[in-house]
Amino acid sequence: MTNNKKYIGYIGTYTKGDSKGIYSFTLDTNEAKIADIKVAAQLDNPTYLTISKDNRYLYSVAKKGEEGGIVAFSIEGDGSLTEINSQMLSGSSPCHVSVDSKNRYAFSTNYHKGSVESYVINGEGGSIQPPASSIKHEGSGPDPRQEKPHTHYAGVTPDENYLAVVELGIDALITYAINNDGTLSKANLLPLKAGSGPRHLVFHPNGKFAYIMTEFSSEVIGLTYYKEDGHLTEKQYISTLPADFSENNQGSAIHISSDGLFVYAGNRGHNSIAVFRVDQETGELSLVERISTEGDWPRDFMFDPTEKFIVASNQESSNLVLYSRDKNSGKLTLIQADIEVPYPVCVKFLHV
Repeated sequence: MTNNKKYIGYIGTYTKGDSKGIYSFTLDTNEAKIADIKVAAQLDNPTYLTISKDNRYLYSVAKKGEEGGIVAFSIEGDGSLTEINSQMLSGSSPCHVSVDSKNRYAFSTNYHKGSVESYVINGEGGSIQPPASSIKHEGSGPDPRQEKPHTHYAGVTPDENYLAVVELGIDALITYAINNDGTLSKANLLPLKAGSGPRHLVFHPNGKFAYIMTEFSSEVIGLTYYKEDGHLTEKQYISTLPADFSENNQGSAIHISSDGLFVYAGNRGHNSIAVFRVDQETGELSLVERISTEGDWPRDFMFDPTEKFIVASNQESSNLVLYSRDKNSGKLTLIQADIEVPYPVCVKFLHV
């Protein structure tokens, strides 16, 4: 954050075409405008990023030669990035990275390997130690794309005692206990609808509800979380698509407003964001609207720190889209759609 009106954000990309790596930008909330787009770090395929709660460090997935892993950066005062270190493993790069709120541990998932890794972060300096755990999943699903496990997401539960891992290849949500040494111990496995292809997950701020976006069936799965033993149960499946839409669609990102009132889910193919209102008693969702992303293949989107705006990334049309957000209705209004960034994937803002 540069002042009360401008906020710094980062874009992870696929480094094909003109893309150089991680990009930074500023959002001026007074002028409702994105500016100052520039390369923050040159890196191969930094498709997913996460930022420590204290804004000191940014962690990115990356590819280096024939290896893939995660890279730690320090965030400088001007928003530029300085590489601290990296941990690489042979083979393909991960697709997701996250950290806990105290920046003790980092977690990555590898779609191609069907694995989840945990890392200990050095308290001073933010560097990453070699993996404390590397767990490969087993199984398959009915969809041809589910020939083996494809681990897509890992994030801590609200109490941070467990790691919730979303397994697209075997239609499952797996929770692991996080041990003090950073290792993982399997706690629970929840089978999800066969062929749905679960992709990403968010928890409600109340710590009781959670929501998964599915890639293949284009649905949001509503769940209840039980902190006593880290297990979850299903309560709802709701489509993100119009009933008459029959073309190819793959669900992408899912995010929830900090007040817990609205869930937003991305559709790649239909090229839209679906907006849902959350019943605060039951956690169930009801559709508010779907709005076009004004581009092709919306991979991700994110609230700015004020949550009066959302920035979405269209991977295949190489553009960012800026919306204003009505906090009462949850509805989005298009502001700008011609913001050029090559092959954008992940959007993150510095915390406030």
